[in-house]
Parts: sequence; structure tokens; C-alpha cells
Amino acid sequence: MTTVDTASIKRIREQTGMSVMACRKALEVAKGDEGKALVFLQKAGVDAAAKKTGRAVGEGVIGVYRHANHRIGAMVEMRCETDFVAKNAAFQGFAHEIAMHIAASAPRYVALEDIPEDVIVELRTVAGEEVRELDKPASVKEQILAAKLEHYKKRITLLEQPYIKNPDITIGAHVAEAVQKFGEHIRIARFARLEI
Repeated sequence: MTTVDTASIKRIREQTGMSVMACRKALEVAKGDEGKALVFLQKAGVDAAAKKTGRAVGEGVIGVYRHANHRIGAMVEMRCETDFVAKNAAFQGFAHEIAMHIAASAPRYVALEDIPEDVIVELRTVAGEEVRELDKPASVKEQILAAKLEHYKKRITLLEQPYIKNPDITIGAHVAEAVQKFGEHIRIARFARLEI
């Protein structure tokens, strides 16, 4: 077993907000490599989120963000399993961060499956017009069209957008990290964004 120093545990904990024991375990598995430990914790968060997906989320909070110019604002309904987590200041801060992301990135839907078929048809038409002008074989154009359509769908979907505070992860991955941190199933139920 690898000996892990407390400074490494502290740095990992500051970056992730995970428990000391989770950080220690990740560093032990990664043999002291902090980068690998962070990857381990992220994967563990995704796995934990997948295991908790079926649980009921009867509690939650409304996260609110208003930009300094008072012309853009967002609200998000963050759901969790217990009022213990809902009343937790860290969870409320998490909801605020998601609302801030919504204000900055202007998603239209929570998840890919929420995009209506008429919007997908509209996106396919826009992508098709862009691809039509390319001097490429039909099979290549079809691949480019599919890639553009996926890109456009992810751009308007909250869970698929890169997180503004850490573009290396998506909002979906950020929620998965929160599931591991809070130990409960967490779900973004809905949101609203206003701009003058």
C-alpha cells in the first residue's frame, strides 16, 4: 500500500470537496499521483451517480443567480433525496453555481431527450445547409452532418455543456461529482433564464 501524505490529501480535498477518506483512497489507488487520483474520483462520481439514478428525489432547493449588470438572471430547481442535503449550505452553493452557468451559457433544455422533435428537425436543416456547400463525397457529408447535429444538440442542452468554471467537464459530470460528494441522487428538474 502506498503511503499518502496529508498535503496531497488536502490539495485533492480542496479541489473536489470530497471526504478525507475518499481522497486518501483515491491517492492510494493512484499510488500518490494527484492527477490520477482526480480522474479516479471523477469516475467514482459517475459510477455513484449511475447507482443512485432510480432513487426518488422528493426534496431540493431553488438556486438563483443574478448577474452584476442586473440584466441576466437564472433559476434552477435542484432536487435531492433528503432535506438534510437540501438544507446543506454546500448543496445550496452548488445550486447557485448551476444557476450561474445557466445565466452564462443559455441552455434551452436540461437533457438531450428533452429536445422536441421539431427542434431536432430545425437543427438538422441548419446543419444540412452548411454541409451541402462542402466539396466532399456524400458519405463524408453524412458523417459531417451527424457530427454537426450532435454538436448543436449538446450546445443547447444543459447537462452536455462544458461547465463554465471547469470546461474539462460537462455539467452532467459536475452533477455526478456532486452525487458522490453529497451521497444522494441529485437531479436538475428544470430551469428558467431571463435576459433583458
